[in-house]
Amino acid sequence: MPNRKPGAKGTTKVTFSLPREVKAHEVSLCGDFNDWSPAAHPLKKYKDGHFAVSVNLPSGVYRYRFLIDGLRWENDWQAEEYAANDYGSEDSVIRV
Repeated sequence: MPNRKPGAKGTTKVTFSLPREVKAHEVSLCGDFNDWSPAAHPLKKYKDGHFAVSVNLPSGVYRYRFLIDGLRWENDWQAEEYAANDYGSEDSVIRV
């Protein structure tokens, strides 16, 4: 499950991450909270090889996925739940 802390102005700061086992040069967090934009929330790669980004989200239910190297979609390995999407796969879901 993504890590959560109180955020700015009534939001929750949610940290999304992928473990170092995911081999990638770059990873983006895409979801309905950022119009699925790969440019909105790029993840930082840390020295140990894992990727992470923190996002302040208001209360709600959100779908999201990771875009790896601009080519491959990956769900959050620790998502709270998954929901079918219109593309024949599933999205990760978080409730804030």
